[in-house]
Amino acid sequence: MRSILLLNAKGGCGKTTMATNIAAYYAMKGKNVVLADFDPQGSSMDWLDARPADRPPIRGLAAWQNAVRVPKNTEYLIMDSPAAVSGRPLANLVQRADSILIPILPSPIDIRAAEHFIGQLNALRRVLNTQVKLATVANRVRENTLAAGDLGDYLEEIKLPNGKKVPYLSLLRASQNYIRSAETGLSIFEFSPARTEYDRDSWKRIFHWLNSKRSLPNPQD
Repeated sequence: MRSILLLNAKGGCGKTTMATNIAAYYAMKGKNVVLADFDPQGSSMDWLDARPADRPPIRGLAAWQNAVRVPKNTEYLIMDSPAAVSGRPLANLVQRADSILIPILPSPIDIRAAEHFIGQLNALRRVLNTQVKLATVANRVRENTLAAGDLGDYLEEIKLPNGKKVPYLSLLRASQNYIRSAETGLSIFEFSPARTEYDRDSWKRIFHWLNSKRSLPNPQD
């Protein structure tokens, strides 16, 4: 089973948007997908409630309410984490994941918060002795702005304690397509290609990383 965690201690950074779109992408590929919502706000479950019955199925788990029991036939587990997670709840989430995607917004406050959080996450990985892989995504970005440039420069330079850079995968723009996605229970990959072409292209590097051995613990390549 492949497990992917959307994680950032800062609220409002777009974890649910990414989680739901990733879940739908793999469901469209014919995979058995479970979307586990650990956030008491339940936004991922609300998205699933709005999802049309004729679309590729995604099973939802309200993980903030009940013990997480993932069905044995699950091929992809997508986990939407809550804001301000720390301590044992954070450790429990990290231990469940193969790959962690960290969406970061283009503001000085969010960039500083991300820097502290990634440091905390690295320390936790050492304590847990886990090889979970991390990558960052610039999210809800207004293109060609100074803030977007500053965020991109910062994400390009984040390093792990061993000196290796944390992969910076892509920039996802602030697009009405994502608002429509949240409202309809669909992903941008289920809308007209002509309407979503630019946004779809922004995801290519994300899925290239997720589908590669580089995003898995103990890669062989």
